[in-house]
Amino acid sequence: MRKFFTSESVTEGHPDKICDQISDAILDAMLAQDPQSRVACESFVTTGVVNVMGEITTKANVDIPAIVRKTIDEIGYNRAKYGFDAETCAVITSIHEQSVDIALGVDNSQESKTGESEKEHGAGDQGLMFGYACNETKELMPLPISLAHKMAKKLTEVRKNGTLKYLRPDGKTQVTVEYVDGKPTRLEAIVVSSQHSPDVDLEVIRQDVIKHVIMPTVPAEMVDENTKIYVNPTGRFVIGGPCGDTGLTGRKIIVDTYGGYSRHGGSAFSGKDPTKVDRSASYAARYVAKNIVASGVADKCEVQIAYAIGVAKPVSVLVDTFGTAKVDEDKISEFVYKNIDLRPSAIIEKFDLRRPIYRQIAAYGHVGRDDLDLPWEKTDLADTLKAQLL
Repeated sequence: MRKFFTSESVTEGHPDKICDQISDAILDAMLAQDPQSRVACESFVTTGVVNVMGEITTKANVDIPAIVRKTIDEIGYNRAKYGFDAETCAVITSIHEQSVDIALGVDNSQESKTGESEKEHGAGDQGLMFGYACNETKELMPLPISLAHKMAKKLTEVRKNGTLKYLRPDGKTQVTVEYVDGKPTRLEAIVVSSQHSPDVDLEVIRQDVIKHVIMPTVPAEMVDENTKIYVNPTGRFVIGGPCGDTGLTGRKIIVDTYGGYSRHGGSAFSGKDPTKVDRSASYAARYVAKNIVASGVADKCEVQIAYAIGVAKPVSVLVDTFGTAKVDEDKISEFVYKNIDLRPSAIIEKFDLRRPIYRQIAAYGHVGRDDLDLPWEKTDLADTLKAQLL
């Protein structure tokens, strides 16, 4: 059977990703001073304006406008001619404390109220979270999103190191992979769009991006004479960033995870402290799925975890290997139930999530990051899984 699957990524200068990074930079600053900070911070950007909104309860004292400007400057919006400038943009804050009703459910779980647990945090919200892994790449991610992220990072790298000085911060990448009988075999299409200065010719951009961005990142053996390559297909991308489009925290949730290859619960990550299971349980689900695939027990694995607000234990956990398991799927589920504690406080403790680690993953993916030492990407359970199940 032959099919095509496409995933996209965006650079750190994309308006939505600016917002994700601002929200996570604020979260990091607060966790650095007060690890118990309760943060639900969202940002909105448009021409000349950043609005920081949310519910925050913390003992930390941070300069939010300064954090916003520093983040924007590091991304590369530091000249007025780019249409957005870290020094001159307005920064508006609209912050209030977390709802006491939500705090009650987090501070005192249903289990602690019934005597099942003396010290336990309830889930910060109801919801369903997914984690996924497959053996298509060494980082155990689907190939389309893996390549899209690598190209987006490379696009930023050649801009920042001066290789392509005419590039500007906003950009998008997209990869279409052809699968035959479920295996990736070739690249059908590659799309790269990058903001640029007005005085550079499109053909120059096309040749430079192919040479310095595309070919160094995609597998050469998967590119053939029929692979379609599009670079700035509209012909011009001068107006970009917040000047070209509004941005909002949490609007790139598919880019943040598996590029649409796996199901998604619908919740965003950035700007949320780890008591929000939207974030922490999604990382835990990735950890479970990745270890199952790393062990060789299955070639693909998707894990769903669902919670009720104020209740610590998940209301359901589902392990789906899409028929690729080498053992009975019930045995895999039984192992997960017995060996992996998916209560929010246990996840936070295992991954040491009350620390400032989030800005670095606010662009180019929260999962599958082999360039960072992220605890949910470790495969420390793989040997145990293999020994007990195979």
